[in-house]
Amino acid sequence: MLKASVSKCGLIPDIAPLVAESGAPVSLSEENLSSVILPGFCDVHVHFREPGFSYKETIATGSRAAARGGYTEVLAMPNLSPVPDSVENLKPELDAIARGAVVSVRPYGALTVGEKGKEPADLEGLAPFVAAFSDDGKGVQDMGMMREVMTRCAALDKVLAAHCEDESLLHGGYIHAGEYAAAHGHRGICSESEWRPIERDVKLAAETGVKYHVCHISCRESVEIIREAKKSGVGVTCETAPHYLLLDESALCEDGRFKMNPPLRGKADREALLEGVSDGTIDMIATDHAPHSAEEKARGLEKSPFGIVGIETAFPLLYTYLVKKGVIPMERLLEMMITKPRERFGLGLLPEGFSVWDLESEYAIDPAGFLSMGRATPFAGVGVYGKCLMTVYRGKVVYKA
Repeated sequence: MLKASVSKCGLIPDIAPLVAESGAPVSLSEENLSSVILPGFCDVHVHFREPGFSYKETIATGSRAAARGGYTEVLAMPNLSPVPDSVENLKPELDAIARGAVVSVRPYGALTVGEKGKEPADLEGLAPFVAAFSDDGKGVQDMGMMREVMTRCAALDKVLAAHCEDESLLHGGYIHAGEYAAAHGHRGICSESEWRPIERDVKLAAETGVKYHVCHISCRESVEIIREAKKSGVGVTCETAPHYLLLDESALCEDGRFKMNPPLRGKADREALLEGVSDGTIDMIATDHAPHSAEEKARGLEKSPFGIVGIETAFPLLYTYLVKKGVIPMERLLEMMITKPRERFGLGLLPEGFSVWDLESEYAIDPAGFLSMGRATPFAGVGVYGKCLMTVYRGKVVYKA
């Protein structure tokens, strides 16, 4: 019988009844204070690649990886084939979820047809079946189109999660337009390509009243724009990812596992993100788990596709390098990984599951042992504390170490 403690952290609603009802082999005790029981984490930004790209990941493998990371609820992005821009095109994803998911996997609906930004998707038809709407992977370039989909999402009381990227400012870039790009002859992506659309969108959000959420912010200007928008009463929330909080362009090397979109920015950007986490400007941490095949990610910084995996490593990394180092308290980390995502996306206060962690277990991250089909992580070999011993969802053990 595994002994664990819910009272060591005292951060979240009492889940003792949930633990008792699950029938899982866990007993509550104060004798082993290195182990804690936590409500299941919620990740509002994952790519599970099915349907259309199952050679990269499937609902089954992605959800098992989520369970290993302590997640019991994830929201899956719509850059799939077919793109879920209608109920008909959503059905293959719903079928895959019904077949393979071991935790709650809720789909996003696309904002526009084919994520091409030219005409709105069937938002009204999709609304009962999706958690929110996004064209993640593509920014909505036209302001009039963004206003229209915002207005319709507001009428449906659905979150609009925006991938903010001005394509006119990319110029073929693939890493941050900073010191590393200049020193090594790479084409850079300027920070303005991210913050300029956010600047546009917070004005539209104020106009339309939509629940506006900004995906994966990476630069200091984005933090400041969102901070000021919140002060003025705009209904905006945002997320960042572990890699933007823990790494910057100084970590780059000629390896595809360091290539993601948006890219790793400069030191000042990372510091601004950490400040945004501390003061509440940044509401939640999402992984942007985006697996690719080993062959695809072996093509270097220029030719590899954007995206890294992270759902199995997020909590250990953040616990080790933010909580244990005193950057933020444990309460704040769990708020960003449990309560804030659930509140914003209307998922209810308490997850239907929990995870058990040994917080004193120390080890190095080894991608070879991932349950995800993806292996590309910039944190390979990095030492962390915190091992997930078990995850329970709806009374069923869905992961056990």
